[in-house]
Amino acid sequence: MPVTEEGKLFTPTFAMGWIANFLQFLVFYFLITTMALYAIKEFQASETQAGFAASSIVIGAVLARFVSGFIIDRFGRRKIVLIAVIVTMLACALYIPIESLTLLYLNRLLHGIAYAFAVTAIMAMVQELIPAARRSEGTGYLALGTTVSAAVGPALALFVLGSFGYDMLFVVVLATSIISLIAAVFMYFKTSDPEPTGQPVKFSFRSVVNPTIIPIGIFILLIGFSYSGVIAYINAFAEERDVITGAGLFFIAYAVSMFVMRSYLGKLQDRRGDNVVIYFGVFFFVVSLAILAFATANWQVVLSGIIAGLGYGTLMPAVQSIAVGLVDKSEFGSAFSTLFLFVDLGFGFGPIILGAVSSAIGFGSMYAVLAGVGVVAGIFYTFTHARTDRAKNGFVQEVEKVAVES
Repeated sequence: MPVTEEGKLFTPTFAMGWIANFLQFLVFYFLITTMALYAIKEFQASETQAGFAASSIVIGAVLARFVSGFIIDRFGRRKIVLIAVIVTMLACALYIPIESLTLLYLNRLLHGIAYAFAVTAIMAMVQELIPAARRSEGTGYLALGTTVSAAVGPALALFVLGSFGYDMLFVVVLATSIISLIAAVFMYFKTSDPEPTGQPVKFSFRSVVNPTIIPIGIFILLIGFSYSGVIAYINAFAEERDVITGAGLFFIAYAVSMFVMRSYLGKLQDRRGDNVVIYFGVFFFVVSLAILAFATANWQVVLSGIIAGLGYGTLMPAVQSIAVGLVDKSEFGSAFSTLFLFVDLGFGFGPIILGAVSSAIGFGSMYAVLAGVGVVAGIFYTFTHARTDRAKNGFVQEVEKVAVES
């Protein structure tokens, strides 16, 4: 049964959920880093075709977001987690025998759909295990797995590829997905879906895009759009300014700083409210982009990575905690699918738009503009979620206030 509000945060079931989620993201970063070059070498794909081979998993994920929340909330998280993780494992196995570019596209789309269902349902299940008074802290630890996978996934994939080749890379990917399935099976038998309240969930606009999540969704779309400029173009930026070593250490520095601050910031959000953590994150996010805009030395790029961990690394888990705090537990699925739909839109369209922007004004000016977009996101937040009681006071103080009044 799920842990109650007074229960422990770090339980074996929480750990299995963390592992299952981390490994799903790790596989994602293993493959998105290497697919373009694989398509070129194995199938003589053009640069456009190779780009689609890499990004088609994201397209599949975006398509799945439109229905995943409804399906998860309607038919139960446990069942969907099991099915989705099995399908991702099968998709990972299919990379090995594929012999045409068309089949690679189809498998990437299938993988993206299953991946979106899997991570959304896993996150909804894990949220059920987190004591409500420690929601932000627990969500932060869950999101830490996503951050670590983004930092180590590409590096590990390139190491395996350079040492052993694509066949071994696909074997490692398959083995990773099998371990994720084992963790998901453990969760399946150790958890239960929440008891239904009222009528069964019906397919509607609310089940696709939960209106309650839209304001914080728009905020993280602007942040994700800005950060996509780092993800997509930091290597090209590094080559232009001869700071390749710094760029290689950027994401490691990012992960370390987020890891160090995560526990403190999560507890702070629970006790003091969302605003103090969101404004902290926005400030450092804007500063990290500003430093990158003017960086001409490796240490400056690494410093930007450290500060980005305090910025974007703070904001992603914080908004996940906000999202689940805005809805009933029966809507956790639609809350996550709506939130990550906005994230995917920011990351999906960002590189396309910013490619034209960087060509017109250069990478340095582009990062300065993106720092401005971060400021706009902070202003938007000020006039939306920042005005709510929870944002001002925090969950713990709200509970204590209700207890006193009663």
